[in-house]
Formats: sequence, structure tokens, C-alpha cells
Amino acid sequence: MAGDPSSRPALSPETLIAAGELLRALSAPVRISIVLELRESARCVHELVGALGVTQPLISQHLRVLKTAGVVRGERSGREVLYHLADDHLARIVVDAVAHAQEGQSQ
Repeated sequence: MAGDPSSRPALSPETLIAAGELLRALSAPVRISIVLELRESARCVHELVGALGVTQPLISQHLRVLKTAGVVRGERSGREVLYHLADDHLARIVVDAVAHAQEGQSQ
């Protein structure tokens, strides 16, 4: 039975800590917006600034948090760094969270 807790393997404290750190990294509205933008395509900082209407230093600060958490990766392209999502799981987490929030607002 899928819902039976005894049928699931125990999760290590390290796994739970890592999951908490990941969710904490995704907790800021600007970082959620960055993930949603990167879901569409890889972007450099100035493209994120234009799309989100946030200052370059603030975008860079949020990208640093997301990069440290393993949410995004940067790839140098000439003088710019092109950012993209590390994997699709993270985009699904954010999309599901946004959809859930929208459902709650429409009730």
C-alpha cells in the first residue's frame, strides 16, 4: 500500500537536511521567478534583469543562492554567464507550488 508509512524506506537525516536546504533556497519570490524564467530557456543576468524588473546586484545575489543550492548552473559564454536549471525536478517543484498557491487564492 503506497500510503502505508511502514512500506517506505526510512529517510536519513542528511537527506531531510538537504531537502530542507533546497526548499529554503527556493523560498524567495525572486528566486521562484528566476526558476520559472529558466524553465523556459537558459538566460544571462541582464536577460533576467529585463524579464523580472529587478536590479542586477539583486539578481546576482539570488543566482548565487540558487547556484550554491544546486538549483542552477552557470556556463560561461564569452563575457557572460548563461544560467540554466540543474534538472527538471526543481522546475516541477516550483510549478506545483505556484499552482497550489493559485488554487488557494481562487477559493
